[in-house]
Amino acid sequence: MKPSERLIQTIKKRKVRQVPIWHFRLQNTMYWSMFILAVLLGAMAFSVILFALQQADFNMVSHLFHSRLELFLGVLPFFWIILLIFFLVIAIYSIQHSQKGYKFTVIKLGGFSAALSILLGTLFFIGGGAHQLEHAFSVNLTTYEGVNEKKAKIWTLPEDGYLCGDIEKKEEASLHLQDYTGKIWTIQYEQAFVHVAVLLEKGEKIKLVGEMTDEDMFVAKEILPWCGPGMADQRQNR
Repeated sequence: MKPSERLIQTIKKRKVRQVPIWHFRLQNTMYWSMFILAVLLGAMAFSVILFALQQADFNMVSHLFHSRLELFLGVLPFFWIILLIFFLVIAIYSIQHSQKGYKFTVIKLGGFSAALSILLGTLFFIGGGAHQLEHAFSVNLTTYEGVNEKKAKIWTLPEDGYLCGDIEKKEEASLHLQDYTGKIWTIQYEQAFVHVAVLLEKGEKIKLVGEMTDEDMFVAKEILPWCGPGMADQRQNR
């Protein structure tokens, strides 16, 4: 029996039916759509990671910890890192199962997908989208610990000379400040260096470097804006 005849018999025996070409085109389109969506979502996750690192204030508070690694782990947004990895896996899977995707190794696909997410995520971060996205999560998900919440915990160490909060009232040489736990502090600041971006007005969120002199008294040596360098004023998103 000829090989061609044997093939025909096998097809008849297994009742193999011809699949229309539109089925493969639709499947290929679906996988590419999954890839594009996964890359975009991965880019958003990466942009929030950049935002978290920007807000870490390594130069100011790293000496409060045993090492920079400890501070890094304290502000690292594990939630977004897990999302980034998840979307990268989806992107790799999508390309692998698309037309001609078998030609690429997992390493090449992973590198390509990661590079796209990093590039787009960086642009999204520069455009300010990362802060808006992270803020939306912190407002709408009660179980989510936002970047600013992590940052507030790091900066609420009055015994070590660090404090942050919202200005409740301003007087001639003092401020009334509410920290993230709700406690009201009296801040003496007549000898303090006040950053040019700080307005010292009610409702403004600030960071303080100084010395705790009593249970609710703090002498400020430096008054700094809450947001990082180059960031837009975030007081409206408190």
